[in-house]
Amino acid sequence: MITIAVLSATYGLLSPEIPNAIKDIDHLIHAGDLGNMEILDELNGIAPTSIVRGNVDTGAWAASLPCNTVVDLAMHQLYVLHDIDTLDVNPQAAGFPAVIYGHSHQPEINDNDILLYLNSGSIGPRRFTLPVSYAMQKINDGSLNPKIMHSKSNIEQYLPTHSPCRLDATGALLYYVSILLAEGDDL
Repeated sequence: MITIAVLSATYGLLSPEIPNAIKDIDHLIHAGDLGNMEILDELNGIAPTSIVRGNVDTGAWAASLPCNTVVDLAMHQLYVLHDIDTLDVNPQAAGFPAVIYGHSHQPEINDNDILLYLNSGSIGPRRFTLPVSYAMQKINDGSLNPKIMHSKSNIEQYLPTHSPCRLDATGALLYYVSILLAEGDDL
């Protein structure tokens, strides 16, 4: 059995519970909107990580990130991209049993026994009323068994509650630091 964690939309902030929650995985897939390279370094410390570039992954640090990738695990080739609306391949005709994506922040498992579509949702700052979530994907005896996991972390306590707007990674980090400083924490 292979266990995969699927994350998306960290926006430069990794929920404090995630490293412990996924510590026993075999592989990690990040479906874009990483936010910064330091998060990738942290994820690689947990398990081998495959990543695609999201729409907020801009600048020189993100230039080497692919727009899509194929992850080959346990004799399954999983197609990974950020935005499902940019899917430019027929996954069933290409022989992919699963398409993993992010972008919408909406967790979704759509499995029709032929093809699995999996969106882990967003594990970064809460967007509107959408849940903060990630996915665990088990490959056991050739079958794909995904599960959406809802975060127990209260990362949004560090973000403005009066506005449902999405912060970029820099804005979220600056707000988080300002809260810590206001509470008297040393950085």
